[in-house]
Amino acid sequence: MNAPFESNQDGAFLADTHEVFNQPPALEDYNLYREDRALQEAVRREGAARAESELDVYGAITGRSDVIELGHSANANKPEFHTHDRFGHRIDEVRFHPAYHELMTMALEGGLHSAPWTDPGEGAHVARAARYYMHSQVEAAHCCPITMTFACVPALKKQPELAETWLPKILNRHYDPRNVPVSEKQAVTIGMAMTEKQGGSDVRANTTKAYPLAEEGAGKAYQLVGHKWFVSAPMCDAFLVLAQAPGGLSCFLMPRWRPDGTKNTMQIQRLKNKMGNVANASSEAELRGAHAWMVGEEGRGVATIIEMVAMTRYDCMIGSAAGQRQAAAQALHHCAYRDAFGGRLNQQPLMQNVLADLALESEGSVALTMRMARAMDQQDDPEERNLVRLVTAVGKYWICKRTPQHAYEAMECIGGSGLMEDCIMPRLLRESPVNAIWEGSGNVQCLDVLRAMNREPGVLDSFFAEVNRARGMNADFDAFTSELENEFRHSDNLEYRARNLTDRMALAIQASLLLRGDNQTVAGGFCAGRLRQRDHFQFGNLPDDVDCAAIIERATPSVED
Repeated sequence: MNAPFESNQDGAFLADTHEVFNQPPALEDYNLYREDRALQEAVRREGAARAESELDVYGAITGRSDVIELGHSANANKPEFHTHDRFGHRIDEVRFHPAYHELMTMALEGGLHSAPWTDPGEGAHVARAARYYMHSQVEAAHCCPITMTFACVPALKKQPELAETWLPKILNRHYDPRNVPVSEKQAVTIGMAMTEKQGGSDVRANTTKAYPLAEEGAGKAYQLVGHKWFVSAPMCDAFLVLAQAPGGLSCFLMPRWRPDGTKNTMQIQRLKNKMGNVANASSEAELRGAHAWMVGEEGRGVATIIEMVAMTRYDCMIGSAAGQRQAAAQALHHCAYRDAFGGRLNQQPLMQNVLADLALESEGSVALTMRMARAMDQQDDPEERNLVRLVTAVGKYWICKRTPQHAYEAMECIGGSGLMEDCIMPRLLRESPVNAIWEGSGNVQCLDVLRAMNREPGVLDSFFAEVNRARGMNADFDAFTSELENEFRHSDNLEYRARNLTDRMALAIQASLLLRGDNQTVAGGFCAGRLRQRDHFQFGNLPDDVDCAAIIERATPSVED
């Protein structure tokens, strides 16, 4: 028998106070694709099976411990803003931790900003969404410039002469973070700057003025004078901005450097002090005669930039769905190893109710997100175009808004250690409100749902045609969707009821997709927990006929001890 105390060479007693046990291994060195059945099934179902081998490789990369550590390091070291160099030259430079640059390199070399544009075809958007979904689970904040670079392409194509110059460098799978003119770079990133202090989401209240340098109109050069309240990723090489031209609010491409190689007069005032999204810099800027080119028709700035906004909203769906998956994976993994109150946590009834509910939320989110990727791949089909127009707003509203509560609940499953900053959960929680607020907050999305219904005949019919493909498969679903359809027959107070209607639209299409999917246990549990019970209450209120153990087993990632 070992003595309880041992002495060292100086005669002092040393004691081993305890043995560490009943702790899970770190959730790392696993394959994010291979250990996510819902994602695999969605990729195959929505037409991207050809990309599975590549996604499997990327799943292994994004699950590596050294790659996961990049996310922690990028968030532990905030970007630093430098107005001038040591000689007094104005540089407006934001400097990042090396981990940020490594993540940006991974994303751009992986084509997250360009793949569907350079390699279009069946499943292109689906494959890109799956890769982005895994990448975002490593670190979400740096995905902001990736998304904006990806999303700018449809808008820039409205101005062919600008597209001819800029698109080859935008689409290049290379990352060049240097603060130098575009002429010295092989690849560039693109940002967006729309909102101003007095308007926020109401961009028609913008006061920034655009003055033509010579000729007026699309593709011509202007000087911009004014301010922008939010310029995310200010180290991008150019930005799509809105400003008041003589003919009304117009869209412009504003480079960080002028064509003659001098610094453009977009002067950063300060970086935003955000509660989350730390690794990504967001800033306030003044435009002091900044050089820019008009994109699209004069006075049609919102219509021109809205295609970029629509794509960024879609990426908000991907990012929030990814946040849900990572939060659920952390909670499920923890509870698969942790014993408490006489048993394994994931085998205890009340915890099973909570864990299964978290998993169902994640399953519904990824199903809807990947279905919208297929719709984006099929824009030659009017029905698919209608779904993109309407359901992007529905999905962006619902998935992004559900994520903060989901992140908190997953954190609570882990307990006190989940609250500690050396765990990923605080970062997931701080990141979770971002996508719901940016690119149009909840009310903006709900109003956009109504706008799409009013302006584009047929979008609601396309929505219910998609939803009703699951008719007859589940009694809870049939009753819920019949009631929802009836609600749209009453046009009174639609704006007042817009959130309620959008909530139910999101649930209806998620349930339909799951019912037509690969796992009826998940589909039945989703319908029972969200459609039969019209008020979802807190997570952990599933009816007792839901097979929680099967849902948990399916969603729990496997990691070698």
